Amino acid sequence: MPGIAPHEARFIVEEAAGAPEAARRMAARRAGGEPLQYVFGHWPFRSLDLLVDRRVLIPRPETEQVVEVALAEARRLRARGVVAVDAGTGSGAIALSLVTELDDARVWATDVSADALAVAACNAARVQQARVQAGAGHAQVELAEGSWLDPLPAALRGRVDLVVSNPPYVSEAEWAALATEVRAEPRLALVAGAAGDGTPGLADVEAVLAEARAWLARPGAVVVELAPHQASAATALARELGYDDVRVDPDLSGRDRALVARTGAS
Repeated sequence: MPGIAPHEARFIVEEAAGAPEAARRMAARRAGGEPLQYVFGHWPFRSLDLLVDRRVLIPRPETEQVVEVALAEARRLRARGVVAVDAGTGSGAIALSLVTELDDARVWATDVSADALAVAACNAARVQQARVQAGAGHAQVELAEGSWLDPLPAALRGRVDLVVSNPPYVSEAEWAALATEVRAEPRLALVAGAAGDGTPGLADVEAVLAEARAWLARPGAVVVELAPHQASAATALARELGYDDVRVDPDLSGRDRALVARTGAS
């Protein structure tokens, strides 16, 4: 398949399942610069197979590791029945992983984009169907449209155990230098302004940390994905906001990736 890496050509042939015309159409889309994940319309994330298209960010391995960190924090806080929020859910990858991998979790998933929430709703329905077929019971996921934690019901204030987020953290300058296929993803889900201290791309990380303070129980925790070069500035921001225990965990490549900020830490 001209213009396509050999391993991607193999994936396309496998995805087309023996239909040459479908394979040709997918190959043409990929050769035109469309991300492979959008060409297929779905992509694996941890134990899930998620629907993805141009309305949502493509789930990445780095975020899978952020979920691993979040799961550890959730289990530290409660053996069962964790109340968690996925702020800026996109495809629903984080929220649906939490509800799938934690016992009796109740998860809220928010997003400012109605289009993204439509994709998340489709994925939630798929997860629910799979759980029913497996006899695992109802997945407690609530979708809410709005910015970060704003759309949560007032009754949750002070009662959220865990906030997890993969917010935009690409600066304006970095956006201009990204590969064409990355810039095919929603700009709203990638690019953020500068934080209050002037750190480029850190405004939304700062917003999640600031808003979470009012919603978290004591003890509680926030886990936020960020770029490795933002780790020092993000750690300082979290401490300035009054979090008791702050650290940054690495991804599988050893790069700083998951900021963990705790409230009421002993």
